[in-house]
Amino acid sequence: MASETVLRGVYVAVVTPYDAEGNVAKEALDGLVRNYLDAGAAGIVALGTTGEASALDLDEKTDVINVCSAVCVERSAQLIVGAGTNNTALSVAAATSLRRVPGLTAILSVVPYYVRPSQAGCVEHFRAVAGASPVPLVIYNIPYRTGRGLEAKTILELASMPNIAGLKQAVGSVDLDTLEVLAGAPEGFAVLGGDDAFLFPTVLMGGAGTIAASANVLTDRVVAMIECGLAGKLEEGRALAEALLPVARSLFAEPNPAVIKGVLHAQGRIPTPDLRLPMTAASSASVDAALAAIEAAG
Repeated sequence: MASETVLRGVYVAVVTPYDAEGNVAKEALDGLVRNYLDAGAAGIVALGTTGEASALDLDEKTDVINVCSAVCVERSAQLIVGAGTNNTALSVAAATSLRRVPGLTAILSVVPYYVRPSQAGCVEHFRAVAGASPVPLVIYNIPYRTGRGLEAKTILELASMPNIAGLKQAVGSVDLDTLEVLAGAPEGFAVLGGDDAFLFPTVLMGGAGTIAASANVLTDRVVAMIECGLAGKLEEGRALAEALLPVARSLFAEPNPAVIKGVLHAQGRIPTPDLRLPMTAASSASVDAALAAIEAAG
């Protein structure tokens, strides 16, 4: 039974900006979220990979959630918050701790990382988290980070469960499993592209949209591309996808979100380009290359 929550369009995986003292720059974050929604994004994803969730303490995570929640409620936009770990009990606790967040639409819950559970173990993990969560789950399948990928059969089993709204599919390609999920997913289960180079073809094959890090820049162009895909406007969407491809490539030239934060800082949108160790700021060469790609994309 798919969730009644409807996920469609572009969800920006927002960065967490820091000020010169290394604190979360809440005013800058507020401005980013407003800009993304003004550009047509359906919603915001806070505390995902791009938001450096693993580098934030509990108070900082609360600050990020509060900023994103306030703007999303004001704008009647959807809010998704990352809350998964590789420990089922802690994932359940993280999900239930969000029950009072205003405007919360869904929780992004990653496949358990490092421990490499079986497919059956992944099913039981998500069953437990979904059963306790105050809002539906979006499963985050990203095997090149977690060490364990979900097979199509597993995803389709999860898609039939209560309180699971969709999937962020980030497997590095539009592979056979992805195509089988797109073909077999029940109505109401949203497959959201998670690999920025493959967003348009994913939507053309039945995807509902994207959770995209690259949408931190040229948000309106990413929104236009996804809307073309959803409407079946092949030529217009293909032109947008081809123009955005060099941008996506350049933004991931160094570990995410280093180049994105470098670009946002160069554009005057965040106070610093800083990340927290073990992540480091992007090189000037990578940032310059990304800025050039963005300018060329128009």
